[in-house]
Amino acid sequence: MEGDSNQLKSSIHTDLQTELLVPNHHDRKGGMRTMPFIIVNEAFERLANYGLMPNMIFYLMEVYNMEVVSGTSILSIWSALSNGLSIFGAFISDSYLGRFRVIAIGSFSALLGMIFLWLTSVVPQLTPSCDGPDTSCNPPSLIHLVFLYTCFILLSIGSGCIRPCSIAFGADQLKHHPSLSNERVIERYFNWYYASVSISTIIALTAMVYIQEQLGWQVGFAIAVLIMLCSALMFVLGSSLYVKVKASESLFTGLVQVLVVAFNNRRIHLLPDDCYNHSEETDQVELTDNLRFLNKACVLRDLNPNSSKLDPWSVSTIEKTFPTLQAKTMNRHVTSWFEVPAASFNIFMIMTLTIWIAFYDCVLAPFLVKYTHQPRGLHPKTRMGIGLVIAIVAMIVSAIVEIIRRNKAGLNTTVDMSAMWLVPQYALFGLAEAFNSIGQMEFYYSELSKSMSSIAISLFMVSNAISGLVGSLLVNVVDALTTKGGNISWLSSDINEGHLDYYYWLLGLLNLLNFLYYLVCCRVHRSSSSSQNRLSPELREGSDFRH
Repeated sequence: MEGDSNQLKSSIHTDLQTELLVPNHHDRKGGMRTMPFIIVNEAFERLANYGLMPNMIFYLMEVYNMEVVSGTSILSIWSALSNGLSIFGAFISDSYLGRFRVIAIGSFSALLGMIFLWLTSVVPQLTPSCDGPDTSCNPPSLIHLVFLYTCFILLSIGSGCIRPCSIAFGADQLKHHPSLSNERVIERYFNWYYASVSISTIIALTAMVYIQEQLGWQVGFAIAVLIMLCSALMFVLGSSLYVKVKASESLFTGLVQVLVVAFNNRRIHLLPDDCYNHSEETDQVELTDNLRFLNKACVLRDLNPNSSKLDPWSVSTIEKTFPTLQAKTMNRHVTSWFEVPAASFNIFMIMTLTIWIAFYDCVLAPFLVKYTHQPRGLHPKTRMGIGLVIAIVAMIVSAIVEIIRRNKAGLNTTVDMSAMWLVPQYALFGLAEAFNSIGQMEFYYSELSKSMSSIAISLFMVSNAISGLVGSLLVNVVDALTTKGGNISWLSSDINEGHLDYYYWLLGLLNLLNFLYYLVCCRVHRSSSSSQNRLSPELREGSDFRH
């Protein structure tokens, strides 16, 4: 007994020496001290980028001589590309380069795109010219459009690299820090990260827009370049403090492996007492009845007991342009000497979003937890559904306000109606965004494994990309159909002649159909927690499944 005791003391002493002498890499890095670098990088990128977007429709119409439908289509495609590339950025970061490198590449790509865009306002040869003050201006040439599209592509690459990786990169700094790695800290990080981005957007929609309108495009774009330069440099300066999680194997390779193994095991009948293979490098996920045939890729049967390594190929592991145009035709004077820029009315949406996030996180969520027993107050799917309903109400309000505005309007004149009538619809859009967007991000993040956290965030971006493409297609289809027979388009550049109210009613109907489709999806989807509850107590206790 004495010998065993001495041996135990010696083992403990050796382990203690090893723990003290061999430093833990993650203990020395990450934590709250990295948050300023990460959040400033993302907030400044949004400040620079969002400072360009609100007035861009006017830049395309006034400088590039485009019609409103053409300009709106280009901006919708730009938005779709920025969001769509997020899945590419997330894949590259999670599978090859890691999040730090992808964010750095995206920061400097966005900086280069803003420099090119600033050059379009400085170099006359890069934009179409007018023959004289009383003559029509020339349309943009192919060279003009190629250079303009290059700017948008570089900006989209920057957004696609930064946005899906930044929030997950920040979560890495907290998850790998021993004193901070708990669900509530991560949840609050998500909320306040989104709130900080919203604050930067408020500044973009006020100060940046005002500078562009009062001092011109050259000064406005130059400030955006300087802000983006600060964003890139700030992120790189924190390099030595970051926890840099290594990229895992290609997700596409893993997907192909699952399909191949599942096909090879197609004749296997799954049994209740089957054992399954789990990855040792990532968090474990539970099996569900959805796509149950893929579970055959992970089942362990007839394995060589002397084999210490499994062959991975034999067993696998588990739209805002049109309200801006409306505001342009309305009375925007707050005082006799100050007029609110038309593009700045988006601030009411962002303010509503920011205020609601703070109220929900600090007041409502702790109250709801007592009744819903959900750690976030309301389940993410519930919040997404509420957001969709509010979006329908917002479109109805938009249509009613446009009917009133159009009845007061004359041709090509300022409407004798305060632009503050637009505030309710902007506030409703902000509330819908607060419910739906954060709910989506939390839902994706909770459903996918931690090794796919960037992919989880990028799925939210992809949904925005799809909406941008559909929005661009819808604008062109509506314009084409409503101009048949020589009629004036609903989406005429002169909105007093068009019928934006009809377009809003159409969007309201489409949002209603979208909500009904969402209810069907919720009916079909079986949450991980429900599947977990169906497991026997022995399986729940013996498996480190992730909720």
